[in-house]
Amino acid sequence: MSDDGKVPATHKAGGTDLTKQNSPPVDLDDVPPPPEHNHWHTVLRSITVGNALVAFLSILLAVIVGSLLIMFTDEDVRASSGYIFSRPQDFFLESRAAIEGAYTALFRGSIYNTRAEDFQTGIRPLTETLKFAGPLIAAGLGVGLAFRAGLFNIGGRGQMLLAGAAAGYVAINWNLPGPLLMVGAIVVGMVVGALWAGLAGLLKARTGAHEVIVTIMLNYVGYYLVFFALSRQGILQAPGSVNPKSLPMPEDAVMPDLLGVRYNLHLGFLLSVAAVGVVWWLLNYSAMGYRFRAVGENPSAARSAGIDVGRTYVTVMLIAGALVGLAGTNQTLGTVTSGVTVDLDAGIGFDAITVALLGRSHPLGILGAGLLFGAFKAGGFAMQASEGIPVDIVLVIQSLIVLFIAAPPLVRALFRLPVKEAV
Repeated sequence: MSDDGKVPATHKAGGTDLTKQNSPPVDLDDVPPPPEHNHWHTVLRSITVGNALVAFLSILLAVIVGSLLIMFTDEDVRASSGYIFSRPQDFFLESRAAIEGAYTALFRGSIYNTRAEDFQTGIRPLTETLKFAGPLIAAGLGVGLAFRAGLFNIGGRGQMLLAGAAAGYVAINWNLPGPLLMVGAIVVGMVVGALWAGLAGLLKARTGAHEVIVTIMLNYVGYYLVFFALSRQGILQAPGSVNPKSLPMPEDAVMPDLLGVRYNLHLGFLLSVAAVGVVWWLLNYSAMGYRFRAVGENPSAARSAGIDVGRTYVTVMLIAGALVGLAGTNQTLGTVTSGVTVDLDAGIGFDAITVALLGRSHPLGILGAGLLFGAFKAGGFAMQASEGIPVDIVLVIQSLIVLFIAAPPLVRALFRLPVKEAV
């Protein structure tokens, strides 16, 4: 550095020292400052995109803590704890029996019923897992895609409700032949879900309104809109009914069974799997997906590169809403006896956040996470029925998975994993 506080421009090109060519000095005051570090953006990236090993260990930790809860809620374990110092082996044997019984029941209720008389009956739990996983995967894709663009789509409940209600309205009131009725209901439901989520993206792009607050508020608006429609004759309420519920879906609008009437698995699962492939291709092989990822990594750099960040926000929320809307139509058109209710989302709108976090916002990861949570849903009832374990234990395990995933430094510290050095 020279005495006047200026640094000569020292570069070497082709073995020639350019400082010998009387290059003008560079004034430090003219050097632009580095971009400001956005703390919340860094937190979002660290939570939603991370190491698969941390996700696996988070599940393992949640299962361990869940096992402790199973022990403490078991009557035989609590009874043996009263004389643990005189006969400790009883306590450990009862604890082992409680944990093994719980997870064996979970397996029988979600994968294969080993007590079944034939294979067709034994495989039924797996089909239930896939049925529950379908809407979780679709809604998880909607949340995860928004995560990849740096947005929190917390409005899954409202998007599912409005999409399911729109699909139900089309199924009941439109006169379309054969499978066209089902296709029309699905398309309309996805469009309504897209528009409802796109409203949050538009407000984010035009006014800077935070999408978390907007989508949460839209959940309430969507809920009461559907409740109003289900409480008025001539809109969605079943004729002669006083309850907020629509008529059952007509047979032409119901998604067909994949394995026959003996099982509840229907076309909705295949549509969700197809959506995984579409989102995977979109993110990895399309210019639009590149823009999504660029905006999610650094909106300022993306804007400097010529990407319209505001338009990207609107586009990604439209697609995300359509995916969540697919989950809503799955709920409405899944069975012939189902109809539109204010509870059609069944908590999936919020469970999708967990699925997206566990899947690290990657389509294939979301597929695996959706299958896992579908198994939890299907097997939780078997745990309660056969072992007397509260089904809430499964919800606790799911919540613990989110807790550990949101705190990767804790997981790394517990398992003494090396910390990845910043480049």
